[in-house]
Amino acid sequence: MSFADELQRARAAVAAAFVVLRRHAALPSEYAQKSDGGLVTAADHEVDDLLRGTLPQAGDGWLSEETVDDARRLQCARVWVVDPLDGTRAFVARRPEYSVSVALLVDGVPVLGVVGNPATDVVIAGGPGLGLAIDGRPEPGFGADDTRPRLLVSRSEWRRGEWAHLDAAVQLRPCGSVAYELALVAGGCADATVTLHPKHEWDVAAGAALVAAAGGETWLPRGGHLLWNRSRPRFLSFAAAGPGRRHELARVWPPSSR
Repeated sequence: MSFADELQRARAAVAAAFVVLRRHAALPSEYAQKSDGGLVTAADHEVDDLLRGTLPQAGDGWLSEETVDDARRLQCARVWVVDPLDGTRAFVARRPEYSVSVALLVDGVPVLGVVGNPATDVVIAGGPGLGLAIDGRPEPGFGADDTRPRLLVSRSEWRRGEWAHLDAAVQLRPCGSVAYELALVAGGCADATVTLHPKHEWDVAAGAALVAAAGGETWLPRGGHLLWNRSRPRFLSFAAAGPGRRHELARVWPPSSR
């Protein structure tokens, strides 16, 4: 079954989200703090409304960071999983590391993903059987002549020094959006990304579809199975690697990270 039409609709929705986010980026930063410590802005809510009004069709489920979860999605064969603004802290700080993330799950499998970074006008879109398209020029900032594996990690984890022990073994770069990290791995701009902290399905579903489209792998470093559209849509860890890179990177990661 081809999901080319849905992919085109998702790409159009992300393009419309770019317009909203660029408008908000030109305004003074205002945000509120969620109960879990995360940040939310008017941009998060406006993009969420836009995507929800554009993507789901009759019978489709919906899962978004900024929408109260509706358990009816658990009975749906098709579920749209979105993060309207992944990397809100980066957006508020005016760092160009935030993204819009859109995925479609069918029968519990990510079949397409679109991840776009409006600050750099980069969009990476595709899915298994749909190929992979990269619009723009993603530049994660790794050394061109360095032979060490290129590893993207959470900026907050990097600041806390959680990956400092790998400095000699890998090229390490922080990023404010895990969705964008996954998209960069899919696009061949990085070899892998990993976090040992919880991530929700809306953080990683689109990126998982993109990595699969590129022939790469996604897995849970702390163990467990990648099951999607669950009642509690959260993974305790997440990792992805480009084609043939997982075993190479396992040699330099500590055992708890594999």
